[in-house]
Amino acid sequence: MVHDSRLARGETDFAADRLRAQFGRPVHLVHRLDRATSGCLLLAFDRDTASALGRSLMAGEVDKAYLAVCRGWPAEAEFIVDHPLDGGPGKPQKKPAVTRFERLAMTELPIPSAGFETSRYTLLRAWPQTGRFRQIRRHLKHLSHHLIGDTSHGDGRHNRSFRLLGIHRMLLHAERLAFPHPRDPTRRVEVVAPPDAEFARALAFFER
Repeated sequence: MVHDSRLARGETDFAADRLRAQFGRPVHLVHRLDRATSGCLLLAFDRDTASALGRSLMAGEVDKAYLAVCRGWPAEAEFIVDHPLDGGPGKPQKKPAVTRFERLAMTELPIPSAGFETSRYTLLRAWPQTGRFRQIRRHLKHLSHHLIGDTSHGDGRHNRSFRLLGIHRMLLHAERLAFPHPRDPTRRVEVVAPPDAEFARALAFFER
């Protein structure tokens, strides 16, 4: 988990603590990733920089792109999900939530499911336009194109199938962040994180 919270449930190992130890100085988180999501995480070493980055985030000036593997084949190559979401446990009020998706590749694997001899999967790129609790995961569930490996909002049958293929992680990866430099807004910073080895094994299914 990125940091301690009500959702920590007895966890004692947090990314923020590891980073403070690694750099030997305070760190200020600008945003968070879900516990099972890999990829780019933005932080600052001082409050002023964190505040500047936070303002950019709130103003919609930070572009976040994710890779995701879902069940099924979405009908459209590009689509937008505009579906309000609550803020998670203890935050029942629903707020606007918008995610843009692009279909990158599709595959059909010899995995029996729901009376069919094969199962279909899609590799997506997702751009969340808002920052709601588990937004991408819940928007894919809303479409019935559940995220693979998501034990909270996914489809257990397909999760089990991927575990049998040796993939035990949630297939959501924050691959890219782009934002105005906090000290010089005329400059734009872009950060890219390559998928890890386990995610790469899932990507190989789309190269057949």
